[in-house]
Amino acid sequence: MAETESENLTDITAFQLLGFVGLGDLQIPLFCLFLVIYIVTMVGNILIIFLVITDRHLHTPMYFFLGNLSCLETCYSSNILPMMLANLFYGRKRSISVTGCMLQYYFFAILGVAECCLLGAMSYDRYVAICKPLHYTTLMNGRICLQFIVGSWINGVFVMSIVLYLMRQLKFCGPNEINHFFCELNPILKLACSDTHFIEVVTFLISAMCILLPFFLTLASYIFIISTIMRMSSASGRKKAFSTCSSHLMVVSIFYSTLMIVYILPKTDGLRNINKVLSLFYTVLTPLFNPLIYSLRNREVKEALRKAVAKLCATERIHHFNLV
Repeated sequence: MAETESENLTDITAFQLLGFVGLGDLQIPLFCLFLVIYIVTMVGNILIIFLVITDRHLHTPMYFFLGNLSCLETCYSSNILPMMLANLFYGRKRSISVTGCMLQYYFFAILGVAECCLLGAMSYDRYVAICKPLHYTTLMNGRICLQFIVGSWINGVFVMSIVLYLMRQLKFCGPNEINHFFCELNPILKLACSDTHFIEVVTFLISAMCILLPFFLTLASYIFIISTIMRMSSASGRKKAFSTCSSHLMVVSIFYSTLMIVYILPKTDGLRNINKVLSLFYTVLTPLFNPLIYSLRNREVKEALRKAVAKLCATERIHHFNLV
């Protein structure tokens, strides 16, 4: 009996990610769907980064933020989707070391916190551009934009280093199956043998600060923006501005609301059961929609893309002529 108890208390060294195992015939269609989403996400975001870097007409604060957002989304997707795709393709649990699992969550959370801060900064940028256009060059110069970007990343690294340190103090000696498609915090804490009360309080406070503050900044910015749009004399201008704002608000609302449900609301059994589905919104769909909503619908980005394609075609023709 004593020997059995000793074995049960042995620290485990690896977790099993259940992912979407058990869906039977749906696994291959889901694999194809998520593979297409991953490819489109990577191509769309990398394209935005390329255009922002190479086209001097896009060297403005708004596109500087968008380029950084695309860079963030590229890292975000690459941290989570490859393992999820492998899980679906092979149709079985994927093993990941405890350290590797914590590092995956660490990088995911850094990127998530940075994105919350960056979306708040982007909404402030649009507020200044629309509501205070005469002060735009003063309030949103290159130095301030860089401070926003660097501050977003530093904030993410700082707060999540605290969480990672606390996670490293946990002991895992029981079940090792994580019912999720990536190493998310709540399922990890559920497997811990040691007391998790302190880390739960700390992560709740950090989540509230890093999600709610940027969310309320974004909400306040768009309230002022919509108020300004309502005073526009041009009906076509109002319609175009509302179309753009509604698209931005839709993506931001999905991102923030699902994060709030997962990380801030009380952990009831009902919410735990849909946690995996809700996580798809901010890990898979938001990185897909951001380049489409924020960038590829913009006239300036479309023009930059047209010029890039034309330049590429001209280069190919010259190369072909030289070969002939």
